[in-house]
Amino acid sequence: MADTTSLYKRKVYFLAQTFFIKDNQAELLLCAHKYDFDIQFFDQMAEFVRTALQADPEDLYVVDLDVLYNMQLDDNRTMFLGDLLRRLPQQHHYVYLQTEKQSGRFLLQKMLVDNNCLAYAEKPIANDVLVDKLFNLFAQRKRDETSVVLYLGDQVRFDTALLATQQVNLIHHPDVQTLHLAVKQMQPDVVVIEDSHYLRTEVIARVLKKNIEVDPSLEIVLLQTRPDTALARKATDSGFDQILSLTDSDVLTHQLLNRISKIRTDKNLISKDRATGLLNKIGFKKRAQDVIRRASRDKVTLALAVIDIDKFKTINDTWGHYFGDIVIKRLSLVVGAHMQENDLLSRFGGEEFVMLLWDCTLQTARERVDKMRLAFGDIAFEVSNIETRHFSFSGGLAAYPALKTENELFLYADEQLYEAKQSGRNRICG
Repeated sequence: MADTTSLYKRKVYFLAQTFFIKDNQAELLLCAHKYDFDIQFFDQMAEFVRTALQADPEDLYVVDLDVLYNMQLDDNRTMFLGDLLRRLPQQHHYVYLQTEKQSGRFLLQKMLVDNNCLAYAEKPIANDVLVDKLFNLFAQRKRDETSVVLYLGDQVRFDTALLATQQVNLIHHPDVQTLHLAVKQMQPDVVVIEDSHYLRTEVIARVLKKNIEVDPSLEIVLLQTRPDTALARKATDSGFDQILSLTDSDVLTHQLLNRISKIRTDKNLISKDRATGLLNKIGFKKRAQDVIRRASRDKVTLALAVIDIDKFKTINDTWGHYFGDIVIKRLSLVVGAHMQENDLLSRFGGEEFVMLLWDCTLQTARERVDKMRLAFGDIAFEVSNIETRHFSFSGGLAAYPALKTENELFLYADEQLYEAKQSGRNRICG
């Protein structure tokens, strides 16, 4: 048997009863390998724990709670859920599988979410569905982009070090008269305004929200340094989204982090492709405009690439839409592995992907995208238990600042993609 450690980039460690492994292992592995991850199965608690202690935190850890029915403690007593949870390494989060009877018990659900629960699912669950959900968890655990908080106040009341650990950049801005300009330039997720500054310019929230260039999802928060119900009501009526009361810095910081977590979730629903975890068309267009503004300011070159899986309709018609989705997700993994820190990658829809490459000339972009094309072409897709196939994509390129806007870049790159398709596919033009 091949050493799957070197073949697959991601791993799932699965603790389950022996009969579950025997009945499901082959099909689960077949599905997982199509998504470029491997599953390692365990039916002994000690071996699972020993492996998890040494494993990559980016991997996934799945526990079928039915293991409780055949596990015992050292003194031969039955192992209960609390005993199991205490033995799991605390540096990881876990996906729990449970029966309908187990999932109906609220106290059990409470114990799970209080003890490093990444997600849970109810059995029976089809093997292909479970693998698809695990892939989505891999995609969702990609690092979030940095959130920006603009703070208008006499002194910063939040724990900036704690915010930084959660990828939140807090910027102190002292002048209410120029706040609208800072919001336009920095495009923050949240603006926090102390009550003393609000009282100087009570129209500030409306000024910020009426600017057509400001993100409509911007949240404006009033920080009250002393209780004042009338002021809070007035601020709410004038456009503030939330009122915070001055309290301990740690509590205040966690309140802000909770708000930012919800904002990130909402933005992901709007701007992310659910199947791959990549930016969708809406999310890409917004982020691309920000990147182009930054490139203009820093005098940096950009390249935009549009790629499209060749003969994708034939793939769907021959092997079905479920298999077509696997091809799309594998392409997202291949291309994503070639992205650098300041690049953008988007699934525009169907089999079409768009990327914006930072500090990249047209020639360098051609070389980079061609490496992606070759890497994707090397993948052997299992179309049956005895047959594999290889697929390809074509691409078109455009360069900034030769073309100035995201729309101009996309239209030109799309023309080059058409040229690549017409001239034989499996190539990059532009």
